[in-house]
Amino acid sequence: MVAPEVNDRPPAAYVRTVSRRAGPPPAGPIQSGLTASVTHVVTEADTAAAMGSGDVPVLATPRVVALAEQATCAAVAGALAPDRTTVGSEVQLTHLAPTPVGGEVTADALLESVEGRRLNFKVTVSDRRGLIAAGYVTRVLVDRERFVERAEG
Repeated sequence: MVAPEVNDRPPAAYVRTVSRRAGPPPAGPIQSGLTASVTHVVTEADTAAAMGSGDVPVLATPRVVALAEQATCAAVAGALAPDRTTVGSEVQLTHLAPTPVGGEVTADALLESVEGRRLNFKVTVSDRRGLIAAGYVTRVLVDRERFVERAEG
């Protein structure tokens, strides 16, 4: 897969989670086109040094992945039946640039396609200087109770 294009959107003014599709959730199956953004200010706890994924005081790649997944969850949250949820199944993400403590990052998710229970998202993460990460996340639609029961054995 080819990495997504650069996101030229200016950084957000404050921390927030935003779903861009307004109105009630769609009737029936989840449709492509759902979007959401998650904005976060980097703390010491988010750094590679703190997370054990490196020894530098910048935003850790595992935290970038978590922000991208958070945006995908936000994109479909209003479209899920109460007994349904999504679980992550695949992440392909390229971390392109560092962000220091105190920097603000925004993860954007776009539901590009729906293949049965598989939801395929394009994700980008940006800071004030531009794109810092880009890639794809796949989530799978599941029955929450059955999934937890299966996990517990």
